[in-house]
Amino acid sequence: MEIWHNPRCSKSRQAKGLLEDAGVTFTERRYLEDVPSAERLAEVVGMLGLAPRELVRTADAKTLGLQMDGLDDDAVIALMAANPRIIERPVVISDDGRAVVGRPPERITELLGS
Repeated sequence: MEIWHNPRCSKSRQAKGLLEDAGVTFTERRYLEDVPSAERLAEVVGMLGLAPRELVRTADAKTLGLQMDGLDDDAVIALMAANPRIIERPVVISDDGRAVVGRPPERITELLGS
């Protein structure tokens, strides 16, 4: 299992705590420093069953002056790869190819079989 984590985010800390409390072995990816490639982002978006723009923190994109109007899915993914601050968090990815955005953090229980 892997968590895309931002330690400054309370929801991300809560999700990480839930994984720890469940005794799950996981890899912590601090995605702002260890930025996922566009290819990995596309793969995870597919696991989430979302359109790429649904994984974008729109307020952060606006703050950064990023425009998504008229962008196709590949361009939105490239924008996230170039600006990881706009990636929604936390993202938890199971070893069996499922993933959830941990908002609220309790959503990660979907991956734990609870």
